[in-house]
Amino acid sequence: MMKWKVYQFIFMSVYMTLISGCIPENLKEGPVSKKSAMEIYNEATVLIENKDLEDGISLLNEVERLHPYSPYAKSALLKLAVTYHSQKDYENTRLSAERYIDFYPKDQDAAYAQYLIALSYYNEIDRGGRDQELTYKALQSFKLLTEKYPDSDYTKTGTLKFDLAYDHLARKEMDVGLFYLKRKQYSAAINRFRIVIEDFQTTSHTPEALHRLVECYLSLGLYKEAETTAAILGHNFQSSKFYRDSYELLNQKGLAPNIEKKSWLNKFYQNIVKGD
Repeated sequence: MMKWKVYQFIFMSVYMTLISGCIPENLKEGPVSKKSAMEIYNEATVLIENKDLEDGISLLNEVERLHPYSPYAKSALLKLAVTYHSQKDYENTRLSAERYIDFYPKDQDAAYAQYLIALSYYNEIDRGGRDQELTYKALQSFKLLTEKYPDSDYTKTGTLKFDLAYDHLARKEMDVGLFYLKRKQYSAAINRFRIVIEDFQTTSHTPEALHRLVECYLSLGLYKEAETTAAILGHNFQSSKFYRDSYELLNQKGLAPNIEKKSWLNKFYQNIVKGD
């Protein structure tokens, strides 16, 4: 029995030692105002790692408030942005990251802070519904990242996400155009597909936009415009299924792809040819 109690005592001693080793002693006692910036920052880090985010965030804010000129204040501000972002609190992510850039614009982590701002907008794009304001803000923020920090590793990732956000805008215009097309509101549909072609011609949606224009023009009896559109589609995207579909539509009416020089699309055609 005595031996068992000894084993129990040893076990509990080791256990308590391990526990106390995980949590700094000053985390459990003493007012925050009496602690150094390093102590508060370390305590906040432990709390966040243990998923006590509310108290951890509170302590990170205390680092900046009590020790604004400490190197730990800078680290705390960036850690705040990262922590908020992990919780999908994008508004506070941006507030913290923007303050970081304002205070430390030339710091090596400023590019990361700008990336977090752009990423916070990007992650909210699907929440915007028909309103594309968040997409535009994401694009602006990624562009700023590229301009201010061209050599940063985050710029490479940001460029990829910029292209995805840009493609997202084009897709939204396509969706609206298709909405009008299904309801035979051809003029409204044409306006949307023109936006895709004129403003988003480098995206993956251009071939479909051209094909849908062919459909609209044929439905309105604008055969020359339909032939011109199909010709441009064939010149630039001949292997696309959309060109085959457009060619078949023209063929059914005894028409063929042909460039009409006076068409607004001819300017688009010339621009692409020059770029080839």
